[in-house]
Amino acid sequence: MDQRLRAVCDLNVGELREAAGLHEYDGLIQDLSPHGVRAALAKLGGPPLDDPHDEAHLRAFEANARLTFETLELHRSNPGLHLANLDVSCYDREYAPADERAVAKRAHIASWPDAIDMTIETLDAVPAPVAKSLLGAFTGLAAGIDNEAALKAHARLMLHLQEAAANGSPDAALGAAGLAALMGTVEASEVDVDGLAELADSERDRLTEILREACARIDPDVSVAEAVGALMADHPDASGVLTEAQAQVDEVLAFTREHNLVPYTDGECIVAPAPESRRWATAMMAWAAPGEPDAPSFYWVTPPEPDWPASEIEEWLQVFSHATLPGITLHEVSPGHFAHGRALRRAATPVRRILMSPAFVEGWAHYTEELSLDLGFRSGDPRFAAGVAIEALIRVTRLAASIGVHTGAMTVDDAARRFEVDAFASGRAARAEAARATFDPTYGRYTWGKMVIRQAQAKARAAWGTGYSHSRFHTAMLDLGAPPLGLLATSIERG
Repeated sequence: MDQRLRAVCDLNVGELREAAGLHEYDGLIQDLSPHGVRAALAKLGGPPLDDPHDEAHLRAFEANARLTFETLELHRSNPGLHLANLDVSCYDREYAPADERAVAKRAHIASWPDAIDMTIETLDAVPAPVAKSLLGAFTGLAAGIDNEAALKAHARLMLHLQEAAANGSPDAALGAAGLAALMGTVEASEVDVDGLAELADSERDRLTEILREACARIDPDVSVAEAVGALMADHPDASGVLTEAQAQVDEVLAFTREHNLVPYTDGECIVAPAPESRRWATAMMAWAAPGEPDAPSFYWVTPPEPDWPASEIEEWLQVFSHATLPGITLHEVSPGHFAHGRALRRAATPVRRILMSPAFVEGWAHYTEELSLDLGFRSGDPRFAAGVAIEALIRVTRLAASIGVHTGAMTVDDAARRFEVDAFASGRAARAEAARATFDPTYGRYTWGKMVIRQAQAKARAAWGTGYSHSRFHTAMLDLGAPPLGLLATSIERG
């Protein structure tokens, strides 16, 4: 591996071990102490790469590493960076023989005591809202672990986070400039936060009209809120969510192939419950990563916990309604993340296979939801159109909430109410969405990425004329791996 690329990877061990399949990091924990971070940052930089696109791609990730660890020092204030560093659920996927993965997992867990002491020392500026939002995920880290020293270390870490949750600063805001930099640097883009807030409001209004039209087709005699309430109440029970999601995997793959939407739909995708440390999200894809031998990918789904109050179980299950679950499956599986993962395995260069733009990854999957609606997926069922709009309203509200929370215009409670009013979320689900803004400040990337991809699509249509097709456009983008949004012009130039 090019040494510049290796230096970037060394600053993102937890994520790239799993997402990119860099299993040379198996059993290892990144040194996120102030000294370790300074030493890793000193290794960044070097001779330019031959391909100008790959050079710009790598340069964006180098700049983002400096911003994250040097300018914003997020390793001191955001436990989320340490969560991925400690998490051992990455060894549960069958990317290697079970005995090899077990050895790596034991080594990783054995490193917990020293690593957690480092984590406690490093996390000296955690705001209370961030700590509160991540307590559940950190609790889940210990599930299934029987190493006594590791469990004692985990208990020390939980006490530290509980102390931060009780007594940390009440202010989790990065500020407008900090948020703009964090969103834009890795995307090789300049971000206008005020302009994005206006776009979010405009997109919310467009999506609300799609929802209104779909609800009128379902029942013209009730309000949109009443129609959405009925749609969200129509869902499988906790045991049926996984079964229904698995059936939809076959459906979305067949649709993707019929319309030739992506270059690759091979491989196996299995629906399974999410590991406990990942249950802060309702659903996610754990794909067969580019750097590892081919193996099944996992569509992780998070049903409610059986010991929750009945009202909270009902609120959580509404996320998996018969209206919304098909769109989630399109997003997570195909033409979304699973199909994207298949293309990443074939990307031509290490930079493209390994360094993944967060806004492109999520923007691509989100873009495919409405694209599938436009191409006729479940065309006879207005519930699907309503579900696409409801899910998109969640994503656009994430953008609004992120901007509001990090510019100080909203509290987490304000953001939760926004999810309730604009996106029809309720109770625990609305609160979880709002709280995510505190530790995942760029989670507005779904809508932003979708909108930039649409802008690139319009440019491709204009440049290619009658030569445009979805297949050509999508292949040109996916050939670049998961490129920073600011570099999508390369797909048009080289497509």
